[in-house]
Amino acid sequence: MPGTTPAEPTPAATPSPGPSIGTPLTEAPGPERATLAEAELELTPTPETIEPGRALALADFSPPAVGAGDRFVRFAYRMGLPAGALNPFRKRARPRLTATVANPLPGDTAAGTALRAGHFLLHGMKAPIADVEFSGPRLSPPFERLIHGFGWLSDLEACAPRQQCTQVAERVLQIWMAANPKPNATPAWDVGNVGHRLLSWLIHAPLLLSGPDKKARGRMLLVIEETARWLDRNVGKAGDKLAETAGWTAITAAGLLLADGHPRRLFGEAGLMRAVGDLIGDDGGVLSRSPLGQIEVIELLVRLKACYAAVRSDAPPQIDTILNLLVPPLLSLLHGDGGLGSWQGAGAVPAARIEALVKASGVRTRPLRDARQWGYQRVNAGKTVLQVDAAPPPVARHTRDGCASTLAFELSHGAERIIVNCGGAAFAGGLIPLRLAQGLRATAAHSTLTIDDFNSTAVLINGKLGSGVSEVEIDRRTLRGDKGGGATRIEASHNGYVTRYGLSHQRILILRDDGTELRGEDLLVPAGRKGKRGTIGVALRFHLGPNIELAAGEDGLGVTLALPDGSLWQFRSGRDPVSVEESLWADGQGRPIGTRQLVIQAKIPRSGETFSWLLKKMR
Repeated sequence: MPGTTPAEPTPAATPSPGPSIGTPLTEAPGPERATLAEAELELTPTPETIEPGRALALADFSPPAVGAGDRFVRFAYRMGLPAGALNPFRKRARPRLTATVANPLPGDTAAGTALRAGHFLLHGMKAPIADVEFSGPRLSPPFERLIHGFGWLSDLEACAPRQQCTQVAERVLQIWMAANPKPNATPAWDVGNVGHRLLSWLIHAPLLLSGPDKKARGRMLLVIEETARWLDRNVGKAGDKLAETAGWTAITAAGLLLADGHPRRLFGEAGLMRAVGDLIGDDGGVLSRSPLGQIEVIELLVRLKACYAAVRSDAPPQIDTILNLLVPPLLSLLHGDGGLGSWQGAGAVPAARIEALVKASGVRTRPLRDARQWGYQRVNAGKTVLQVDAAPPPVARHTRDGCASTLAFELSHGAERIIVNCGGAAFAGGLIPLRLAQGLRATAAHSTLTIDDFNSTAVLINGKLGSGVSEVEIDRRTLRGDKGGGATRIEASHNGYVTRYGLSHQRILILRDDGTELRGEDLLVPAGRKGKRGTIGVALRFHLGPNIELAAGEDGLGVTLALPDGSLWQFRSGRDPVSVEESLWADGQGRPIGTRQLVIQAKIPRSGETFSWLLKKMR
């Protein structure tokens, strides 16, 4: 593999796993690594390879071009001059909305129905409105974002005609406003939550302003204006770039929809472009490497475009450029069922939500197979989809629910998920207990290798990550055979265990073009002089999708998998027994589903070792 030279020879795996899967993977002599999988297929790598990517690169977007007068107005507003002072001869208008926005992203009908029945519903968990703490830091993070960000307004709007929902919306609003009468240090005034709240108020204003009480409408409009002014002053204090982007989006929307909002609009557009430029990489992936973060940014921009449409104004062309960058990486993490892979705390977000989001974005594109800066590799082979985490975890300042998942993979065939990661850390606080979140972010909760059950990157509290993987080498190439057929070969390594054990983890994955066979080889290779004596415990974990029936082989080296669609697959280990253990998988609603995992465990010398395995569809 380019850039990596083992300090000493690595033992080859020699036991034969049986005639049903062919010869196990071994190390070939010479400077170029090869496997017997390639030799059996008479495959040779094509000369073109994908250049290794090591670091995330920032995308840069310039503010919309404006004339000299608007540049002065934007500068003056940024310096704190109020909009009324920029035109002293014009009578200042009372707070009012200039247009009604058509919501482009309908909410969850079931959650809206639960609201009308007196409950918040999130990730499968009901919380009575009367029992919710609307102030103070007592809510779980998902409920904080739902309640303080007023995302529930979309759900309420989706479940029934407006006249049947306005009383519920006004009642919950009044409870929230009574609990949060002014800005304070609670999560209610986190910049990201305020941004989402203001944007929701503006888009769903008919739900909140349709009552007969004119004084109540006037107070609400004043609260909207005061919230926008608070964001003007505090948007730069956001905890991360995603929250800042939410704040700038709301500022821009307020500039569009509130009277005398032109200076705020100019101010918001410039800030939004800078924030998004700092948030995403050159290939369009958010720097948190979170698919949920990717979805959130797309949703924000789609809703902002609806605000432009409401006032019959063209959105800056940069917004369409950004959406065209954001959608392909998100599609790269979709499986054959159309749902999302379980990466960086995400669960299997269902296909319907993704389809609605992509349709609303107006972007028509294909998945990005090599999201190098974002860090994910995707291989399509027949009906099979392979996803691989081939990059270091996100740095702390971008991380919300960071996971130590380097070199983990997921595999699906058609609509069936075969190998998965547990996922769901971002959903903890619903049906998934908060105390379980740390475990779901660990390396052992992902389909990869661990040493002594230590994480390849330290998992800290509050969703952050510590030291560990800092560099990943990646080499991807296409293999072709003289007699037809071929495969895609991904070889990657990380240095997460070098400091503690003096070993680097290398993983080779070879997926046939027909999608019926995935060969893998995991190597622990000495890196430096540390750790040459004694033994260590190694575990390779392969978390299984839901509803898969298992039958262990007689020799202990194989397991047959019966998928819900009736197909049979066989997993074989090249050297050590395979055991079956309990596992967990978070579905698209954030509900924990009991599943199982295949585990290969061994005690090996600290000088390193090689593990080969194979997953093959039975004919």
